[in-house]
Amino acid sequence: MTSSTATLQLDQLQAELHALQAQRTSPHAFSAAARAHADLLATLPPRYAEVLLGLLDRLEAGALFTEESCSFSHQGLADSLQLWLDKARAALAARA
Repeated sequence: MTSSTATLQLDQLQAELHALQAQRTSPHAFSAAARAHADLLATLPPRYAEVLLGLLDRLEAGALFTEESCSFSHQGLADSLQLWLDKARAALAARA
């Protein structure tokens, strides 16, 4: 697996997050797509997969809520996913 393949998958995941934020895809579809990027997750340190899978679990559970609540924030979760993407991009760049 090359670094360029991991970067391509990261770019695809970024596009999928934008689609989720624009409500052009469902939380479950985003989660399934993110989980399918096994090459990306294999390239990153193991902690990255652990954190992403936790965020995806929260996303799937939160899909039951139609609006913000004191215990769940769609925007907060999207922000956390974006932070994960930013850190993953930095980790890939450091490996290059």
